[in-house]
Amino acid sequence: MSAITSVSRSKKWLTPIALTAALVVGGCSSNSNGNNASESPAASAQASGQSPDLSKVNTYLVDKATALHTSTSDLQKTANEYYELAKESDFDYAALWSKEQTKVSELVLHAKNIFLTANSSYETMEGIVAGVSDLSHYDVDIDAGNPAGDGAEDVVSFDVKLPDGKTLEKPGNFFYLEELTLWGTNPDWAAQTVKPDLDGNGAVDFGEVLPDANVFKGFTDSFVEMSSSLLSDAQAWKATPEDALTALVVMVPTMEEYFQAWKETRFVSGDQSTSQQFVAVSRLQDIADILSGLQIVYAEMKPTIAATDSAQAEQTEAELTDLVSFVSGLYEQEKSGTKFKPEQADSFGADAQNKATAIAGQITQVAATMGIEIDA
Repeated sequence: MSAITSVSRSKKWLTPIALTAALVVGGCSSNSNGNNASESPAASAQASGQSPDLSKVNTYLVDKATALHTSTSDLQKTANEYYELAKESDFDYAALWSKEQTKVSELVLHAKNIFLTANSSYETMEGIVAGVSDLSHYDVDIDAGNPAGDGAEDVVSFDVKLPDGKTLEKPGNFFYLEELTLWGTNPDWAAQTVKPDLDGNGAVDFGEVLPDANVFKGFTDSFVEMSSSLLSDAQAWKATPEDALTALVVMVPTMEEYFQAWKETRFVSGDQSTSQQFVAVSRLQDIADILSGLQIVYAEMKPTIAATDSAQAEQTEAELTDLVSFVSGLYEQEKSGTKFKPEQADSFGADAQNKATAIAGQITQVAATMGIEIDA
């Protein structure tokens, strides 16, 4: 197979230096309640082993993990049906397209729609999965991990055994594998003998390919197993204040790397882009989805933070809402047809990162006041 470009989805946990910078930028307000950490209700609850009710965070994660597993199971059914049709044609894709054009088009387009649904289900819980140390290995395997290679970091943990008996060793994260297969940006994973007009518009547009049935089925079978494992662990996981605040501090200030990835995709760089990935969904949508999940986490921690510093709780919520609005506004412009330039992406990324770093600093400082350790 041809060389695979670096996946570049990995999350960078904050170093002590970065945390210090976040504290400086954050500029937390003084305790408006006039309480020190030992006197506040939140700190007293923390010291006595009591915790705020974070059951809504647990429920949110399980709901999203269930949705992801449902989507991957649906994708598996589609991959199996497509595989059987290809097998009947002895994996001769020209013959398959000639005999089953309507059915094949329906299956491939349906698979792409399932991918889009699955992607959103995952991104909306990614802030929790990637931000909590007990769950973060799933983010590597599902959405962030790189293929094995010379000097590669954050490599996925799994191999994929294909129906034909071949094994692909640590080939990359599952969304990467599915996207490159269904949109054909890795030519080794798509049929090269057919140029299908899947949507019947009279032209073969970017991303219109027949996926290699062998790799499509192999990737999807393994993806279902991984999503099932995530769901099981999500059901067993119980959120703690340490988990919630760590997820916020780790995941909110990742804006610049996401905007950099967005700049390098077709959504900004157009035909000049050399990126094989992020062709199906704009990174702006991914960022907005991630932040929406983190808003849920913050909303459930806000009463505890407010017990220590009510003014700070309100300020952080307002700034997080502003960050979400900033990203969502850009995404709405993009959906409406605005074509942003690479230099604009850099500027937007810097602005978003500044906002995010300030938020992380505020949360880090209030966590210290509450006696909650950030595991970053």
